Parts: sequence; structure tokens; C-alpha cells
Amino acid sequence: MVDQRPNDSVDSVLTESTDMADLTGVQKQYILHWGEMGTRWGINRTVAQIHALLYLSPRALPAEEIAQTLSVARSNVSTSIRELEGWGIVRAVHVLGDRREHYESMKDVWEMFRLVIEQRKRREIDPTREMLRRSLEELDPKEAGADFTRERLAAMAGFFDAVTELHDQMKRLPTGTVRKLLRMGAKVSGKKK
Repeated sequence: MVDQRPNDSVDSVLTESTDMADLTGVQKQYILHWGEMGTRWGINRTVAQIHALLYLSPRALPAEEIAQTLSVARSNVSTSIRELEGWGIVRAVHVLGDRREHYESMKDVWEMFRLVIEQRKRREIDPTREMLRRSLEELDPKEAGADFTRERLAAMAGFFDAVTELHDQMKRLPTGTVRKLLRMGAKVSGKKK
């Protein structure tokens, strides 16, 4: 189900019951790999594995089933779900006939990564830009090495400003246009996809 509504909404859906505790070898491999990649990206392994499980699931899952399937504590699932909801890539849904909340992942990969990039920009790039701006303002020109420090910080600030401008331009483009740009980039660089 592709979500076009705000991510903080809670909906009711009717889902079929399939047992996700019986994961296939490929599903296990993907979930384990996604957890490993999450740690390399600075994301908790369990958070990434829960996201992978929900992304692969054809239906919304209750927290208890997520905990059982991944062999993790129910409290860890709750904390991880809150983080994923904060990123906007997982949302709570209600299943008819079941009072528990169930969770589903956003299925549109392009939109999901747009949200992740936006969150990472807000959490990492924006504070770095602010720190660089403040540092350049506060730099005392009388201190030893001030000119070199200013030059290095200004270069870093320029880089982050350029990345932010690129992000802002890409953010305004429809997904189809971004895909075309990526294909054009591959053609320009001479690499085939």
C-alpha cells in the first residue's frame, strides 16, 4: 500500500494473515544485510532490521510478531518503531478485528529515500552548516593560524552550502525527473546500467 497521506495518520486496513515467522532464506539474508548496513550508516541494527522486515512484509505486522520474528525484546521493538515513525518511513495502522496497532513500511523506495535524505540533512548537515557559520563569525583574526583556519572552515562551509543547494534543487523535482537525470548521468560518464 503506497501511502500518499501524512505519515502521522493512523488508518484501518484489512490484512490477510500470513506467518512471517517462517522467513525465506532470501528474506533473512536481506534483513540481516539491511541491519548490517544500518550500523554502517549510524542506525541501530535492530531499527534497520525491523524496517527491512516491514518493507518485505505484504501486510502490516503487530509489534509482538516483529519481536518474535526477529528474536528481539518487545521493548526494543517499541523503541525502534518510534524511531522509524520519526523518520516517516513506518506508520501505524489498525487491522479490522484486532485491537493492537500494526505497522507497515512505506513501499515507494524513491519517496522513502527522499524522506531519509531530508531527515539526515536536518539532523546532520543543517547543524554542521550552523556550526561552521558560527565558527567563522567567532574566529579571532589575532590568534595564531587564524588565516589558515578561516580558509579551511570557509572551504568546508562552501562545500556544505553547495550540497544543500543541490539537495534543495533535487527535492523540488518529481521522482520521474530524478530517475531520468540519473540515467543521463550514467550516459555522460560513459557507464552503462
